[in-house]
This record gives sequence, C-alpha cells and structure tokens, in this order.
Amino acid sequence: MGFDHEVGGIGLVVGILLGVMLIVKWLLKSVNVWIYERHLGSKRAYLPPGDMGWPLIGNMWSFLRAFKSSNPDSFISSFVHRFGPGGIYKSFMFGSPSIIVTVPEACRRVLFEDDAFKPGWPTATRELIGRKSFVSISYEDHKRLRKLTAAPVNGHEALSIYMQYIESKVVSALEKWSQMGQIEFLTQLRNLTFQIIMHIFLSTESEDVMEALEKEYTKLNYGVRALAINIPGFVYHSALKARKNLVAILQAAVCERRKKREANQGMTKTDMLDALLETQDENGKNLDDEEIIDTLVMYLNAGHESSGHVTMWATIFLQSHPEYFKIAKEEAERIAKNMPPGQKGLTLKEYRQMEYLSKVIDETLRLVTFSLMTFREAKKDVDIKGYIIPKGWRVLVWFKSVHHNPEIYPQPKEFNPSRWDNLVPKVGTFLPFGAGTRLCPGNDLAKLEIAIFLHHFLLNYQLERDNPACPMMHLPHPRPKDNCLGRIIKVSK
Repeated sequence: MGFDHEVGGIGLVVGILLGVMLIVKWLLKSVNVWIYERHLGSKRAYLPPGDMGWPLIGNMWSFLRAFKSSNPDSFISSFVHRFGPGGIYKSFMFGSPSIIVTVPEACRRVLFEDDAFKPGWPTATRELIGRKSFVSISYEDHKRLRKLTAAPVNGHEALSIYMQYIESKVVSALEKWSQMGQIEFLTQLRNLTFQIIMHIFLSTESEDVMEALEKEYTKLNYGVRALAINIPGFVYHSALKARKNLVAILQAAVCERRKKREANQGMTKTDMLDALLETQDENGKNLDDEEIIDTLVMYLNAGHESSGHVTMWATIFLQSHPEYFKIAKEEAERIAKNMPPGQKGLTLKEYRQMEYLSKVIDETLRLVTFSLMTFREAKKDVDIKGYIIPKGWRVLVWFKSVHHNPEIYPQPKEFNPSRWDNLVPKVGTFLPFGAGTRLCPGNDLAKLEIAIFLHHFLLNYQLERDNPACPMMHLPHPRPKDNCLGRIIKVSK
C-alpha cells in the first residue's frame, strides 16, 4: 500500500514536471510570434503556415543541425511534412522574421517584382561582402553599377580576351596536376579559378599575394551565412578580421593603380580594376574607392568559389557516369578536330559548339545548386498565393527545392544531362544564378571557365578519386570532406 502510494507520488511529480516543461516550451515558442506578429492585426490570419522557432535563434538551430548532418534536405522537409506542400512558410531565420518560398511561381514573383522586394541579405553577408556591393545597394544604384561593370565582365569582347588566358592556365594546370600524384582536386581547382579571377580583375600572378588573399577569402566565406556574432571564437568574428585584411590589400592595389594612371594619362585598360577606375555614369561620376573595393571583394569571392566547386562536381559526375563522359568526350574531340588549321586555342565559336557540355554544366548547376538560397525583403505587404508577406519581413528564395522538384525535373536526384534535350525551363524553374535584375553578373564568365576546363579534361584526362564514398559537408557549400582527394590521370592517345 505504502509502495503503491510512493509510486503514485513519483508519477504525479513526473507528470507535473512534464506539464511544466510543455508549458515552458509553448511559451518560448510563442515569443517570436508575439514580438513579430502581434502588430499585424487582422493580417495575421493571412500569414503562411510555419514555425517561428525559439527566441533570438528562431529556426537557425534546426537549419544548422540539418546542414551539418548527412541529410540537409530534412530542414525543408520538416516544413513540408508539418505544414503541407504549399511551398510558402513563415519562419525566423538569420535574426529576422522570414518567409521561405520553395515553388516556382512564388520564386519568380519575389525575384522579378522590384517594386515589391529589395535585397534582404543577412547582416553578416552585407558587412562581409560590403555595403556598396551588389548584395546591399538600392535598385537604382545596382542598375547603375551593373551597367558599368557588365561589359568588362560578361561582354563579348571581354570573354574573347579572357578565353586565351583561361585556356593557357587550364592546360598548364592539368599537366602539372597529372604529375603531382595525390592532390585535393577541389583545393587545386579553387587555386586555379582564383588565379584566373585575380588576373582578370587585378592583372596579378604574384603567388604570395594570391595565397594571402585566397586564405582570407576562405575565412570570409565561412562567415557569409553565419549569425552576426562579433565575439572571439565565432565564425563571423574571424570573417570580419579577414575582410579587414582583404580591404587593406585591395585598397593598396587601388591606390597604386590610380597613381600609375595619373602618371601615365594615356595608359590603356588592362584589367577590371582599370575599367572600374575609368568608368563614369551619364553624369560623369566615377566610382568611389568603397564602391570599387566592395565590387572587387564580391567578384573575387564569387568568381572563384562557384567556378571551382561546380567544375569539381561536373568532373565527378562525368567520371562516375561513363555513358555521359563518352558523349561529352566525343563532342570535345569533334570540336578540336574541326578547328581551322593554324588556329591556336579555343574561340567563342568553339565554345558555342559545346552543346552537350552546356547541358552537362546546366545539369550540374541544377543538381548541386551551389547557391542554396537568396534573400529579399518585402518593401510593402505582398499577397502571393493568398498569403500575406508583411512589409519588412525577409524572404528566402529556396533554389534547391525548385531544382529538386520531381514535378519539374523527374528523378531530380539523378545526374542526367539528357533531360535538357529540347528543354527550355519555364521562368522560375532554373535559378542557378538567381533571376531578374539581380541575376549574378558573372554568370557567363563562370560558365565559360567551367566549359574550357571540362573540354580539356575530357580530351586528355581522367579523375581517379581515393574516397568516392567520402562523407559530405554542406556549409558553406556542398563538397566532399576530403576536398575530392585523388589523382588526375593523363590518358595516352
């Protein structure tokens, strides 16, 4: 009798404790809702379904937990499982109340309606990439800066000039790697693409300068998607120090170049820095130093990270699918064979003949989705599919969900370049470089680099990985943990 009474008492205490814990959990989960939704009034009823997460950190804990696991898609899957497949969910991400959009119609509207949405990048991204870079400036300033920098980066004449340099670096790099034995393929690719972008922007091939800059960019890149906690030991703190070092190096380069140009008034443009220093808008206004440096920081970072990673994945996919490798190799051999006698190197004419290789690159961009998402902020209350996105709320356009949607791309987890045969993606269904007026300004240059590398790799080389089943890392970008350790094998002709 006494024992039963004691057991019953313990059960009551446990029940009370569980009840208290549930109440505390409910209260904590209601904090963000109360802070950010209470002033919306009747509009609250039209918010998308979702979960605002915990106070201060919101959904970031579950986001980081998913992306540090072997199943990063579990983060979005949990929203779909709990709140349905509507594709629009409320959340609290990167320190702000946010709406996650994962379906083409919503993505298209957010990316194209400049009167309703403006850039909404997290504090860490804005501070690290720069307050006068493309990620932070207004629509008007973005339009002006994009117009000034478009031709020197993606213009026909510029790409024709860059091709010669890119090809020479690719050919020598592949030859060198084939003689080195075991290498980290991704690390070597990132070094290669950084050399290329440094030459295009700063005309430098100094290994000491490039090594110092590349090291700082690695630290900076880890902080771009981090919470803006500027305390020693946190990633953002280390990234801010890296940006400070980068700015100092680039400021010195800008000052030195400006002195040279003043001393030599007839100096011709040799690289992107010359173009940035020389360029003027319709009112004769030049870019100031902060605009130039932030533009350089952005381009130098994006210009080697994306190209290096996507090139690695395209090589891996081709090497692991012999049937696609064979088709791409035959195309490369046909293009090389049909080049005019005496022509040295590829031209844009040959590049445009790489039709199958273009499908390989697009399929890699789709499958890998190097840029997981982009950020916007609602400039006013916006109605999308019957839901209200409140003014001031951040919108996360989740590219990966679109690219892996089986209704758009059957068997989306499979690498299949042939799916692009006669396929013209509908607006909002293929977003590797974003879309709208803020489409990535270096997209053509990136695809050119990737194509030139793959062309020469297919002609003469193979990749032999040491750990094909190596576990993955998903932040800041998807890659094998061993950076694709292996060997580049030269093929006998």
